[in-house]
Amino acid sequence: MGQLVYVSIGSLDGFVADTDGNFDWSAPDEEVHAYLNERDAQVSVELYGRRLYEVMQVWETYGTGPDATEVERVYGEQWRGRPKVVYSSTLASVGTARTRLERRFDPRAVRRLVEEAEGQVSIGGPELAGHALRAGLVARVECYVAPVVVGGGTPWLPAGLHLDLRLEEEYRFSSGVVHLAYEVLPGGPAGEA
Repeated sequence: MGQLVYVSIGSLDGFVADTDGNFDWSAPDEEVHAYLNERDAQVSVELYGRRLYEVMQVWETYGTGPDATEVERVYGEQWRGRPKVVYSSTLASVGTARTRLERRFDPRAVRRLVEEAEGQVSIGGPELAGHALRAGLVARVECYVAPVVVGGGTPWLPAGLHLDLRLEEEYRFSSGVVHLAYEVLPGGPAGEA
């Protein structure tokens, strides 16, 4: 049986992109990227919201060139090797291999997918993850906190959500990025506004 895990890279004040939509401040350096690659080896399926998929689809070819670093090559192979599901009501199609398009988020279908998965199922994109968090499907929340405050933008967690969490792991990188991993405690979302 699999486990649904929400992983995000964000600012100290809780945003994945700033008010202008920029997120270049969150690009992982080689040390963070290598750590992400090691953790991503546990992922068997990826679920994406439209915006994150549009950013990530570069990995269909990125990391294959002769000038690619080892961490880029490894991540590219991992990304291309996994099945992906993109949730979007506006995309006409998806342009990457091993990718299917779903028009709406169905919690029952996602629960079945996770139960049938070998290893972790990652969910990415704050809006899509918000649906899964509210439905009580997410078992683990991981954040890579970048050492920056951006003052506003796209939040990595939905407003009004209350989850009880237990810290399972923490790791500090030389760049000042901190990885935090929490188990979502039983009982699901509570106290939503």
